[in-house]
Amino acid sequence: MKKLVLKVLGLAILAMPFLASCDDDNDPKPGQDVIEALDNGTMNGTLVEDYILSAGSYNLTGSFIVSEGVTLTIPAGTQIIADNGGTDVYIAVLMGGKININGTESSPVVMSSSAAKPGDWGGLTICGKASTTAGTDIKAEVGGFLYGGNDNTDNSGTISHLVIKGTGAQINPESQYNGVSFYSVGSGTTVNNVAVINGADDGVEFFGGTVSVTNLFLQNNEDDAIDWTEGWSGTVTNAYVEHTIADFSTVLEADKDNANPKIINLTAVSTTGGTALQFKKESGATITGLSLSGYEKTIDMKDDGPLANVIIDGETADPANTYNAQATVDPGNWTWVDAELAEVVELKGNVTTDLTLDASKSYRLTGAYIVQEGAKLTIPAGTKIHADAGGTDVYIAVLMGGMIDIAGTADNPVVIASDQAIPGDWGGLTICGKATTSAGTDITAEVGGFIYGGNDDTDNSGSIDYLVIKGTGAQINSESQYNGVSLYSVGSGTTIGNVAVINGSDDGIEFFGGTVSVANIYLENNEDDAVDWTEGWSGSITNTYISHTIDGFSTAFEGDKENGNPQFENVTAISTTGGTALQFKKESGATITNLHLDGYDVDLDMKDNGAISNVKIAGANADATSQNVADKYYYTLNSGKDATPIDISGWSWIEASL
Repeated sequence: MKKLVLKVLGLAILAMPFLASCDDDNDPKPGQDVIEALDNGTMNGTLVEDYILSAGSYNLTGSFIVSEGVTLTIPAGTQIIADNGGTDVYIAVLMGGKININGTESSPVVMSSSAAKPGDWGGLTICGKASTTAGTDIKAEVGGFLYGGNDNTDNSGTISHLVIKGTGAQINPESQYNGVSFYSVGSGTTVNNVAVINGADDGVEFFGGTVSVTNLFLQNNEDDAIDWTEGWSGTVTNAYVEHTIADFSTVLEADKDNANPKIINLTAVSTTGGTALQFKKESGATITGLSLSGYEKTIDMKDDGPLANVIIDGETADPANTYNAQATVDPGNWTWVDAELAEVVELKGNVTTDLTLDASKSYRLTGAYIVQEGAKLTIPAGTKIHADAGGTDVYIAVLMGGMIDIAGTADNPVVIASDQAIPGDWGGLTICGKATTSAGTDITAEVGGFIYGGNDDTDNSGSIDYLVIKGTGAQINSESQYNGVSLYSVGSGTTIGNVAVINGSDDGIEFFGGTVSVANIYLENNEDDAVDWTEGWSGSITNTYISHTIDGFSTAFEGDKENGNPQFENVTAISTTGGTALQFKKESGATITNLHLDGYDVDLDMKDNGAISNVKIAGANADATSQNVADKYYYTLNSGKDATPIDISGWSWIEASL
């Protein structure tokens, strides 16, 4: 028995090398499963050897990581469809790895979730060895990957003609993936013709590094379009940014140290307002060829950093400048971009035939836009017109015999405003009619030199409903300014209701003769008179709400010259800065019912000692006591000024903006 055992044991020992050798041959190579998945059109796992995709379609089902020393090549026409897997689905290139995206103008590479909805998946992250002010071997906020070194010429590959959609998955309350994240990517990396569309966070973000990008298209990324931090020092040449959704952040956001990156030719368009350029801490940049349209704020030095760090077109940045120069980048020539562009239409010149604007388009008022006799301009609900801050050269006028129909609604008012709504940015809206004026017929208006005045008191210049107008009142000369709305001899056949005039440097609305009436008017912080009339205007206003919260305005009402006894029903005027409420010059007067005044130093000013009986309040001559101010005819109303204020809580349309 012992001999048998020894023989069997000996055979087993002899067989061991052979068995071991067989086991080694059957072991898969490292990363073989990733290669096999790629061969079958699926991207998932860590790539540990060079691989060239075919120009077909791939499903990105999880994280796909390109290791150090490995190159992933993606040929023209490749489509990568990312699962709607949030932060679990992304592509990352580690330090020392490379990605070559070789799209062409006719066959770009596309990376997108199937629905291309913001936040569907992570995006593309590239980590390099260039310098960052954060140090070396830093852990990225996305993926926890390491980045940062001392090789500013580091080469992480090439990206050309890439369209990426639906990125920005939420990592935690503080962090999200970007469309493309460049972590310490070096200048040896080539990046051009990249579009990031519908991202829930930034379009592209640079964390240090020296990489530059040419031809960048960024549309509706819900945080910043271009973001950088940690001393990025590269250049972006030819960038187009578009915002057509509410609540985005900015065009540019810079943070921390200033390595003075260059932005050459940047055109940004917003149809929803917002902030254009934001600089945090000590950040800055040198920007040339800047064109902004539609932004309420151009420059935000978030942490009160020095403006001198931001140089725009050769000069220190000026927050008062709208930078609405002619566009420097036309993405219509970038046929590789798969996106519908917001159409920005210039309004300037003469309207000689009937014309209807399109609320789906963004309009830019760049000069005088004049509706001629016999023509009608129709502006449908929801239309937004961005007025250039061009002073007296920018206005809308309707001439005698012309018509305007502004057809806003409570839910979709028409908005005409300068981008920053600064008083005096532009002229305003002027309408000239054929009704009577005490000045005569065919009179020359103080604004525009237009002709007005006739004998048809029922003249019809169109209709205005739900209009919000901001930033008007450009100075014509030492005596004259544009008003928010100027009505020259406009007749009673014209319908006007639900109009808000906000932040005008002259009057909110002024009537020069005529018979037109108005209902529901909101006038906020117009720096001269809120409602002004002269030349015998004889119409009425029902529901007037006036708010004064800035110093130096003139009056709530100013009447001048002949008394056409206009009628006012339901007037609320509230001031937090004192001032004069009702002023009547020469022989002017009015009949007012349901008057509520609050906060004014002077209730009534009969400036030229006109008859106080010309002013009827609550059905009787104004009941007032003189304030006994030398050479002034100031009065305090004893009664008739304490009516219930107008309830404007339902006037949500007055809050509309560009």
